[in-house]
Amino acid sequence: MDFNRADGMDGEAGIMGTLQGKVAIVTGASSGIGRAIAERLAAEGATVVVNYNQSADKAKAVVAGIEAKGGKAVAVQADMSRVAEARRLVKEAVAKFGQLDILVNNAGLFFPKPLIETTEEEFDRIFALNAKGPYFAMQEAAKVITDGGRIVNISTYGTHLGFPGATAHLGSKGALEQYTKGLAHELAPRGVTVNTVSPGLTETHMMSDPFRQVGIQLSPFKRIGVPKDIADVVAFVVSEEARWMTGQNLHAGGGVVM
Repeated sequence: MDFNRADGMDGEAGIMGTLQGKVAIVTGASSGIGRAIAERLAAEGATVVVNYNQSADKAKAVVAGIEAKGGKAVAVQADMSRVAEARRLVKEAVAKFGQLDILVNNAGLFFPKPLIETTEEEFDRIFALNAKGPYFAMQEAAKVITDGGRIVNISTYGTHLGFPGATAHLGSKGALEQYTKGLAHELAPRGVTVNTVSPGLTETHMMSDPFRQVGIQLSPFKRIGVPKDIADVVAFVVSEEARWMTGQNLHAGGGVVM
């Protein structure tokens, strides 16, 4: 494993925040919501493992940006749709830093295709990344995460609203939400919280103009979300202030209701 890292400033000289001394893994963190989460947790003092699959240059840019602000981060390649690699990501993060305090399962695939047109291969691909990989990442993390640690699963507001033509996608994210409820009970004796954050329509590279316009119309704020909106919610969920909240699904959708 190649940990792409340049020397950053230590905590006393650099960033001091609510997550000082914590080690966080953020999957799918080379762009979009994942990138914003990685940057936000680093700004709070966490050492962040910036996971990516194919976008090495983008991940290195995220790390460079964090370190330029005095934070600490490394870029780690792992295909989160593969169980062995999901496990390896956790193991190597712990081997590098000696601990794991936060796991954010953000890597995912948006797959807008009607059920009647979805092939078995497509179904397997989306469930591998959106549901199977996160499950075994959590399994590996549960073995080593520090008492009082945090696990956050990034789902979608779509499981609440329902989007036509995205059945497999919604099913895979629904599974992720159920993992949250079950694991919250399993890890509660150790003070580890497990929660879901479900973004609404958010401005990323996957956003199309029709969805953008729908989001603007439905939100009382008359805009769609930006990655920072979601990252700020995640930062709260992993904070000490959120210690009494577990097994929950926080809808970060800008007030959209149907």
